[in-house]
Amino acid sequence: KKGNVVLSYAIDQKRANLLRELARKLYLMDVFISYESNKKIIKQGLSVIESGESRLYPYKDILTPIVGYVKKYEENEYTKIGGVKGIERFYEEKLKPIQDGLIKGYRDIGGNIVLNKEAIVKRRIDGFNIHLNISMLLQKNLENILDIYKKRLKAKEIIAAIMESRTGKIIAIASTNRFNPKKIRKKDYKSLNASIIEYSFEPGSVMKPITFALLLENSLITPYDIVRTYKGRFKLGKKIITDEHKKEWMSAENVIVYSSNIGIAQLAQKLSHIQFFQGLKKFGFSKKSGIDLPYEHSGSIPPLSKLKSMTYKATVGYGYGMKATFMQLLKAYNVFNNNGKDVTPKIANYISLESGKQFALPRFFSKRVISISTAATLNKILTKVVEKGTATAAKVEGVTLGGKTGTAHIATRGKYVKRYNSSFFGFANDEKNRYTIGVTVIEPKKVYFASQTAVPIFKEIVELLIDQEYLVPNID
Repeated sequence: KKGNVVLSYAIDQKRANLLRELARKLYLMDVFISYESNKKIIKQGLSVIESGESRLYPYKDILTPIVGYVKKYEENEYTKIGGVKGIERFYEEKLKPIQDGLIKGYRDIGGNIVLNKEAIVKRRIDGFNIHLNISMLLQKNLENILDIYKKRLKAKEIIAAIMESRTGKIIAIASTNRFNPKKIRKKDYKSLNASIIEYSFEPGSVMKPITFALLLENSLITPYDIVRTYKGRFKLGKKIITDEHKKEWMSAENVIVYSSNIGIAQLAQKLSHIQFFQGLKKFGFSKKSGIDLPYEHSGSIPPLSKLKSMTYKATVGYGYGMKATFMQLLKAYNVFNNNGKDVTPKIANYISLESGKQFALPRFFSKRVISISTAATLNKILTKVVEKGTATAAKVEGVTLGGKTGTAHIATRGKYVKRYNSSFFGFANDEKNRYTIGVTVIEPKKVYFASQTAVPIFKEIVELLIDQEYLVPNID
């Protein structure tokens, strides 16, 4: 076959010299076959070229699959690398060399290039360095927490992230399914995708505060309205809706605090199909979050026409009949901890050249999603979820915590089976700092309620933030 075939990327100087001598002898023995190209006779042989780029990963599997990986390819007999996934792919144009280094000339008897006037020398100009918002110490400790819980819960995967609520800076983003980018093996293939942005799922009850916020924003309820919850069993059309907390009546805010499906199903009916659809869009559902990673999924919400249905309003109200990614949910919950404004999640902070000169990355300005008063009301209700509701196991003294649990059936071939995703999305604040934190446990086997899976992980993450002085508890 005509053309070039790379036999090896890594040979030392001694082997290179021996191969050059072998190539010379094979050429003299007329082993290599000549062919005609553009009326020229060409005879290719065995070439030993000092050429190529490689990537070092000193932290091995830390921050994978977010960091991504590269592949090698040949260009003009030069081995280059290109990003395939993750940060490597998203920032490939910044990372790749501005100018390749080149030294070309005759060699002396020792195989060294002679740098005379006939030699060609081009200075190598490296690409940009990408500086992340992530602390490797915090990242490693977060991964350790998730690894422990993956074994304990026998989960398929656990994902989590911590974001500065005011800025959108991602300071840690982790998965239990990791790999060494330098040595990707067949068993690693299932870990190459970043589930945080590439796995869409029905989120379950973590959607209830979103629905509640839309009701408040449209002045359709107050937190103190009374809702009948029918002692935990309610028929809507042909559908039976049930609750874990079997109460006859609840206040509207307690529908969130105690996670009543029946309560939110009824309250959601107050929204018009247009209010519901546009509200979900405003919170970022069915749209990419804008995080600096490639191949982000958009999730899905029902079309406008279907939200006229009472059943669809009910099910979407408590997080079924739609799909979202982890990052969409984290971004949506951040609104409750940022005075009603959204932010764009960002992993990279800035870029720099080898000289040390720094360059800012494009900034994304926040926009208002809900009013300050609606955000404050939801923030207060979500703190009650931790104080007395479904997430009391998250309590940590001296910091303000809030959030919402979500346990959702997984549908296979249109039917819900006995497999679950469990989530907790919320926030942790002290007097100066505000963080939005998300945890999703994918298919836990031992226990599956979010209060038993995602909530204890959230608590350990908060304790980690305190231990590493990201949060300072106010202990009187």
